[in-house]
Amino acid sequence: MLPSLCIGELQLETCLLLAPMAGYTDFAFRSGVRHLDGLGLAYTEMLNPRSVMQGGGRKRHALLATGPADHPLGWQIYGSDPVLMAECAVYLYETRQPELIDINMGCPQRKITGRGDGAALLRNPELAKRIAREVAAAVPVPVTVKLRIGWDTDQLTAPKLAAALPDCGISAITVHGRTSKQKYTGHSDTAAIREVVQAVQGIPVIGNGDVLSPEDAERMLETTGCAGVMIGRGALQNPWIFEQTKAYFKNGKTGPPVARCRHTDFMLAHLDRTSALYGAENAAKLFRKWLPHYAVGLGISKPRMVELMQYRKTSELRLELKRSAAPGFAD
Repeated sequence: MLPSLCIGELQLETCLLLAPMAGYTDFAFRSGVRHLDGLGLAYTEMLNPRSVMQGGGRKRHALLATGPADHPLGWQIYGSDPVLMAECAVYLYETRQPELIDINMGCPQRKITGRGDGAALLRNPELAKRIAREVAAAVPVPVTVKLRIGWDTDQLTAPKLAAALPDCGISAITVHGRTSKQKYTGHSDTAAIREVVQAVQGIPVIGNGDVLSPEDAERMLETTGCAGVMIGRGALQNPWIFEQTKAYFKNGKTGPPVARCRHTDFMLAHLDRTSALYGAENAAKLFRKWLPHYAVGLGISKPRMVELMQYRKTSELRLELKRSAAPGFAD
């Protein structure tokens, strides 16, 4: 059976988590995954404290959007100012009632690390620990940290930093098995994740990286000793990976392939939710980044996918997506 997971006082039904991914894990996508089975916890996109507390407009509304069924939900924030990070955590607690706050110490993007945020904190462990202490002390819900194994292969600092985080009040740690310099190239290092697991006492460590199948999730748990598995890109390619993994641990098999009609219904409902969240005038453009993922699952050819990306009206895109996904469609 797939194990459950407890983070602080938050008890999850499964140990499978949907990773926070900027531009992807918005309310429109999370809602679809939650209609499936197997998910223990989902996260918001990575949130800038200033945008959260001082911003406005439709973009901020979409970033903070949630609903009654969108639980349990972790809210991920990033930054390098301990006071501002703590203030944001309090703001979220008072206005959004989060079950969990997560601190991003793993984003490798230059525009983030260039400001000393995200994975750049791996090179400044004292500041990282101060941020953890300030945020954990500011709110009465579990506070967690997501990090990478290090800045580069010469600075694999995650085990030492992670070992200090429980004393800072952190309730769980997620570690992605790549360095910041790797970004998303190469392979996730499960041996390095295991080193973090072995270094941390008293709180769960969650493994992340290259989990694209139920077998990958099993391998992550068995080879690292981690308490949970966070899935990112694998869920973009296959939103059913959570229910398939749950079935795999229960029955030793994932069951039959996902029916084409389920792929189609999920895709169209996702587009409808995107339209409701961002407005019909914006949805077609915003949905372009999803078309390669759905094209793979539905066997839509690359030339046809490129054609679909040209539609600007959401109503027209919806009709063409439905037509392209129909059995027997010829490009």
